[in-house]
Amino acid sequence: MRREGPLALLGGFVLAALMFWPLPLNLGSDVPKELADPLLQAWQVAWGGHALATQPLDLFQANIFFPLKNSLAFSDALVGYAPAGLVGEGVGAAVLRYNLLFLFAYALAFAGTYLLARELGLARWASVLAGAAFAFAPWRLEQDNHLHVISSGGIPLCLALLVRGYRQSRPVVVLLGFAVAAWQVTIGFTLGLPLLYGFALAAVGAGMVWLRRGRPALSRAMVASTALGAVLLVGTAGALALPYLEVLDDHPESRRTEADLQRFSPPISSFAAAPAENLLWSRPSAPVRDRLPWSVEQTLFPGLAILALALFGLARAPLPRRLRIGLGAGVLVVAAFSMGVRFLDGQITYRLLYEYAPGWQGIRTPGRLNTFTSLGLALLAGGGAAALLARVSAKRSLMLATGLCAIVLIEGSGFAVGKEGRGAVAGPIAMEVPDPPPGQASVGGPRLHLPVTSFELSFPYMIWSTEQDFAEIVNGISGFYPRYHERLERRIRGFPDAASVDLLREIGVRSVVLHPGNVNATPWSDWRTRSVEALGVTRDEGGGVVVYRLGERSQTLEPPPRSSASR
Repeated sequence: MRREGPLALLGGFVLAALMFWPLPLNLGSDVPKELADPLLQAWQVAWGGHALATQPLDLFQANIFFPLKNSLAFSDALVGYAPAGLVGEGVGAAVLRYNLLFLFAYALAFAGTYLLARELGLARWASVLAGAAFAFAPWRLEQDNHLHVISSGGIPLCLALLVRGYRQSRPVVVLLGFAVAAWQVTIGFTLGLPLLYGFALAAVGAGMVWLRRGRPALSRAMVASTALGAVLLVGTAGALALPYLEVLDDHPESRRTEADLQRFSPPISSFAAAPAENLLWSRPSAPVRDRLPWSVEQTLFPGLAILALALFGLARAPLPRRLRIGLGAGVLVVAAFSMGVRFLDGQITYRLLYEYAPGWQGIRTPGRLNTFTSLGLALLAGGGAAALLARVSAKRSLMLATGLCAIVLIEGSGFAVGKEGRGAVAGPIAMEVPDPPPGQASVGGPRLHLPVTSFELSFPYMIWSTEQDFAEIVNGISGFYPRYHERLERRIRGFPDAASVDLLREIGVRSVVLHPGNVNATPWSDWRTRSVEALGVTRDEGGGVVVYRLGERSQTLEPPPRSSASR
């Protein structure tokens, strides 16, 4: 592990750079896939670093959705990446940092699975294929705008450490495995919650085996490391859960409803639908994809090569028979759970979690459980590759292994060939991040950006705030939209009129930044005809924006409670 781990991580970085070329040439200006969630998550990591340096005890009291509290907990917070936010300032640094973490997520997924496959007994090349099959499975392309979903490498890595630690009775390695699992939870509960439940099931299973074997004596060091690791894991999850529980109490609308569950549950046909960006399977699977109720996150195609190798590995792999059966059963069970209520109405699968298990009403998309299905298939595919390599001579095995890995990578590729407007060969989609308008550089907070009703613009508003020491802004986008802000939006549609100006002053807003190039078909399209006379408001136009300064805050109405440190 010490020798091969760093090499596997380096190899994962190289593969990720090649698979997303030419993104590595534009790390400080472009983001993968779209100008939406990547900007939200670039802001999250940047805020995490800012908060660690200035208000570590109020990490979740972020500068968005002013004046509400715990706004970082409105979606998965990427707390585990917060230390990276300590390096660099501004939009360019936030984008560069995000892209490096994006490539790191893929590299760790590759390296973690490689090490887990090695610990389970597979040879090097078979483990390389397993790593590629997990990190670059076709379905992941649809998740390239969700860093908290593609950041799954901690799952196989913690399992590799735990397998090694328990097999060799090494308490330090066991504790390290629990620490990696705890870090994975800090990335987000989307994958952290099922991982926690998986650990709980494993603990119950281990206890039953121990009782069945007559309660054999256990090493004190191993018991101590296991207990300490469990405390670390559960304590980390509990500490992170506190602000999310407060959000549930303050904002009942953040709970996922039955309608949400129905909408986001993928049907079984999702496993035959590849993302639209996929090189090989986008066009053949288009008829299936077009019929999905929410195709944005329901393209769960595992890859034909991976599936074929996994089936071969299930039957003939060098992996132990019980392990193969367990992996195969696990793949089927998790696949059924990932369909939410589309499989037998979820009565024996996901609905049980949704209705009775703590935490699951906050999970939006059951299909993201496909991460665990994909890991099982990748390990079985590595076993299938090992079985094939064992059938050829040593001279031909390298050629066969290279060919198998190439097929898996090509099948998971997001490159485009011969697409109109993109040249003969084009890399996966990347978008240039817009620079903040120079006219807002001197505008402090708390402030409101208009138009507030523009979903697309709310993401740049957040990332632009990194340029101004995270001035508090009313705007924001997250896993849900607070009813408080819905009501606020309705009441400021007449801005700048007396009612909206008084309201904004009352909640503490000092300035409003209007972006005139984006107000067409919004309530503020006629902003030039709206006078500010007799309102005590100044209006300045320049640098691509119109800035309204509202003056001092009125004391007639206190805003909702907010942490004193973040004020």
